[in-house]
Amino acid sequence: MRPHSSAPDDFKTPPLTQATQIFDAKGGLIAKVYERDRTVLTAEQMSPLVRKAQVDIEDARFYEHGAVDLKGVLRAITKNAESGTAVQGASTLTQQYVKNVNVEKAGDDLDAVREAQRKTLGRKIQELRYAIKLEEDLSKEQILTNYLNITFYGHQAYGIQAASQRYFSKDAKDLTVPEAATLAGLVQNPTQYDPKLHPVAAQKRRDTVIDKMVENKHLTADQAKEAKAAPLGLRYREPQNGCITAQAGMGFFCDYVRHIVRQDPVFGKNSAERKQLWNTGGLNIYTTLDPDKQAAAQNAVSTKVFVTDPVSAAMTMVEPGSGRILAMAQTRPYGLAKEKNETVVNYNVDLAMGGGLGFQPGSNFKPVVAAAALEAGLPPTQRYDAPNRLEWPTVSTCHGTWKNLKKGTKEGSVPNESAREVGPYELKEAMALSVNTYFVQMEQEIGLCAVEQMAGKLGITGKASGDPLEESPSLGLGTQEVSPLTMANAYATFAARGTHCAPLAISRITTVDGKDVQVPAPHCESVMSEHTADVINSVLLGVTEKGTAKNLNLDDGRQIAAKTGTSDEKKSAWFTGYTGNLVGSVWLGSPGTKVPMRNITIGGEHQDEVFGATGPGPIWQKAMSDAVRTVPDQQFTTTYIPDPPKRDGNCATASTPPTGPTCTGTPNPGKTRGNEKGRSSPSDPSPGGDQ
Repeated sequence: MRPHSSAPDDFKTPPLTQATQIFDAKGGLIAKVYERDRTVLTAEQMSPLVRKAQVDIEDARFYEHGAVDLKGVLRAITKNAESGTAVQGASTLTQQYVKNVNVEKAGDDLDAVREAQRKTLGRKIQELRYAIKLEEDLSKEQILTNYLNITFYGHQAYGIQAASQRYFSKDAKDLTVPEAATLAGLVQNPTQYDPKLHPVAAQKRRDTVIDKMVENKHLTADQAKEAKAAPLGLRYREPQNGCITAQAGMGFFCDYVRHIVRQDPVFGKNSAERKQLWNTGGLNIYTTLDPDKQAAAQNAVSTKVFVTDPVSAAMTMVEPGSGRILAMAQTRPYGLAKEKNETVVNYNVDLAMGGGLGFQPGSNFKPVVAAAALEAGLPPTQRYDAPNRLEWPTVSTCHGTWKNLKKGTKEGSVPNESAREVGPYELKEAMALSVNTYFVQMEQEIGLCAVEQMAGKLGITGKASGDPLEESPSLGLGTQEVSPLTMANAYATFAARGTHCAPLAISRITTVDGKDVQVPAPHCESVMSEHTADVINSVLLGVTEKGTAKNLNLDDGRQIAAKTGTSDEKKSAWFTGYTGNLVGSVWLGSPGTKVPMRNITIGGEHQDEVFGATGPGPIWQKAMSDAVRTVPDQQFTTTYIPDPPKRDGNCATASTPPTGPTCTGTPNPGKTRGNEKGRSSPSDPSPGGDQ
């Protein structure tokens, strides 16, 4: 609500800054954020006791005089003359309200605040002029209500509601006589009469207010005696401001919501309007975050990776078919204390939304290549010779042709993980084993532009840094840095049979007085055929049945599809997987120093070498097993894909013999590493792998 309905033309009253509350999907409070902690109330929402107490101690003749109390002025002049000093003022509540409005308009500008508080003749005359006009336009009850909503009570509490919550942990309508008197007495000097720091002075001031209430016949002598005998009875609550105070693990999601409000055009036509909306506050923001799934994700990343480990983990959960973000967790807590390994960088999201520069997804990106190929008309049984090592081919792009400038050298080629990984392979087996050269050949056939366009349809519109995707064959092997939210959202498209939904974090917003505020609308569209999505589901199901993720089933055994991924030198490892109604993407790595995850201890367990299936995989398995306990077992749709021809001896029976090194054995899905390899550039052939 506005402080009042009308005012002098040149007396512009800004909307009062109020606290905004952010809630999870079940109505639990995530955090309270504010520039000034205030909740504007109507007169009916305030205890009559505090209204009477404030008038009695500040301006007993408030209902009798106009903007100026002439008797009060004469009394003040007399008292000041007798004492020889200015010990008594004569400002009415209306004049004090005008001064508070000027301070409110000054905001955090300290110079402007000092100017608004200067006791000069010119300023007093201006305040008086405004006060006279206000007394003409507003009722006394309106002026008093406005005053009680705007005034400062100390400890970051603005307005009677915030003060009631701060000092007594109750609403303003429920204040008792001694509590109301304590708060009314604070206004004159919140520091001197601070009940938390100076309880003796506060109690003495409280009793003075009670005496004034008796003097003005708002209390009987017996009521006053009882009130004075009561202790201060503080139930003090420390100010809880900002995402840093969010419930355990929810600070990063809170910060993500803040970025949405500050950036989405639905909240204002420019950044200044959106900033004002956030800072002015007074919003109840209801989000998509599921507290149970958030707890499952946070518990998994925190128990599997210690906050003191040299690496960190992050996990995002998304609902297919809606884009609703259900969980957003990471190992390092939200905060500014570096000595406690805290950070305010949200590893789950892109730079523009409070994240970092992202991380190479490695083979987590290969399903994007496969989806592009299927949409281009290639069959699910597409076969390539997939030699053990392949020179980076010339590839058509959206803007020309990429050529291998290091052709004929080791740096100009891409290897598979193991010497035994020699084709021919079909799609399902190549995805299960994550064969690099297979997907490079697929990329060559359909063109890099098709891969880039499919990535865009899946929400991978650029790097996490905001830079466009680079047109290089290594794109298909996951060399472009992305975030867990981006990967979870892309895989959700497969689970939803080709329907891509933009990430959704806010369900509804209301003002404190219950009015709806427009929020970003859900946006879903079909970006591939159902057949393509069904084939990808079948192919990724093969990864969990016979491939690199075959040991990572959920506790209840429900159907899952997934893909592992590892980047150069094991600096990042990924696991993205899903059921029919829940997707989770986990990243594990070092965001700053880029620690190679070899010969490393994570979560108290030593690992010779980290892969997607051994690092982030168990985090995903634990989180998802807990998260789906109360979720119906909804399967995604698959389609039949014939098994590839059986291998004859050491080599596959194929119409086209493999090129490259001679077949030396049959890849064993249980023992052979899939090529979960992403490279920073095609000229970097250092092997990676995943199990």
